[in-house]
Amino acid sequence: MEEEEGAPRAVAAENALRKARAGAGTDEEVVLGVDTIVATELDIWGKPAHEEAARETLRRLSGRTHDVVSGLALVEGESVRHATTAVTKVTFRRLDEDLLAWYVATGEWRQRAGGYAIQGRGAALVTGIAGDYLNVVGLPVAALVDAWPQLLELGR
Repeated sequence: MEEEEGAPRAVAAENALRKARAGAGTDEEVVLGVDTIVATELDIWGKPAHEEAARETLRRLSGRTHDVVSGLALVEGESVRHATTAVTKVTFRRLDEDLLAWYVATGEWRQRAGGYAIQGRGAALVTGIAGDYLNVVGLPVAALVDAWPQLLELGR
């Protein structure tokens, strides 16, 4: 079960570690766990449960800069091989009711932290980002390569 209360970096890191441990097998396997959350200060904006929750989340993000925080954990059996977090700042345009209604009607907000998907129609909500775009999509590739550089050699 994912946590949604506490300091955003700590919450994302703990959720990632739980996911990795849930998939852990033998000592020879390296298992990746990742959890991405959206936060403003100490408020965490999880996956909205229904349309009205999506509207409210997006209203709260409107015209503001928020953090997209990903926890990343690599475990090998019972051992934590690496754990880190990545943060990307995302700035939303001011969202009027027509734009909110359009986006919510797309259904793209479903199962998305913060109620949007930057790689889809949600890009229309964003005026800028500072940091790793792929972190906002849901997998901080730069942090993963830093944590496990051997990953680049597996395909050779």
